[in-house]
Amino acid sequence: MNSFLSPAQIKALKVFQRNEITEYHIYSRLAGKIKDKNNAAILERIAKEEKDHYETWKKYTGVEVSPDFIKVKRYYLISRILGITFGVKLMESGEEQAQKSYARYLAAIPEARHIMEEEDAHEKQLIALIDEERLQYAGSIVLGLNDALVELTGALAGFSLALQNTKLIAMAGLITGIAASFSMAASDYLSKKADDTGKNAGKSATYTGLAYLFTVALLILPYLIFTNYLVCLGFTLAIAILIIYIFNFYISVAKDLNFRRRFAEMAIISLGVSTLTFGISFVIKKALGIDL
Repeated sequence: MNSFLSPAQIKALKVFQRNEITEYHIYSRLAGKIKDKNNAAILERIAKEEKDHYETWKKYTGVEVSPDFIKVKRYYLISRILGITFGVKLMESGEEQAQKSYARYLAAIPEARHIMEEEDAHEKQLIALIDEERLQYAGSIVLGLNDALVELTGALAGFSLALQNTKLIAMAGLITGIAASFSMAASDYLSKKADDTGKNAGKSATYTGLAYLFTVALLILPYLIFTNYLVCLGFTLAIAILIIYIFNFYISVAKDLNFRRRFAEMAIISLGVSTLTFGISFVIKKALGIDL
């Protein structure tokens, strides 16, 4: 342990040391699970850097520090389930504060600047790290989700006022949603074929259709559980907002996009269409004198 460092500084370095050995284990585990040799090699190189950083801090603290195995398991599972790009970038985003902390030790610890530079380089390496299929077809998933959210929330809002029977609304919504999902998938397939972008048109259409169907199922679910159509509509809109939030958070982290702007844009469009459709349904119902 170095006498020129205060107890508070030593304590802080132990925190840095634990972070580095924890991330070393995360990267190492992920590298062992990736089939792509190039991607695995990049992860192994970053893991080695993390281990080197650990050893650097160890020179100043003079002690071994155990990794945070709960964090190791958490980010390993996140990466395996939601994609390595998302999991690793989510973890790396937490290093920004650590990099700011390193700056306070530049004068006392010469190696601190080198560690900062390597940590900063990680994200640039990670941008092109993995060619994951789920991110290749993110645009197709966005297309399916966005169209389902806009079209079906609007349709369910209209059906709710017009029919006022949850089972009838669920049936109408399900028929509309399934037909629209097939239509959307077919349109995406033909669009990709026409563009000749090299992207697999069949896979793109599949992602679009499945994203649409998944969204339809979640939006209709309240109408199969509750009996009050207004309660159902409220839950449907809440589910729509939750889907928008989760998906935009995922894409924003994985593709370095602005989360707030994307979330607000999709939420405003979906809720705006629902409100407009509900109003139009009310006017049509009164104009035609229909009372169910």
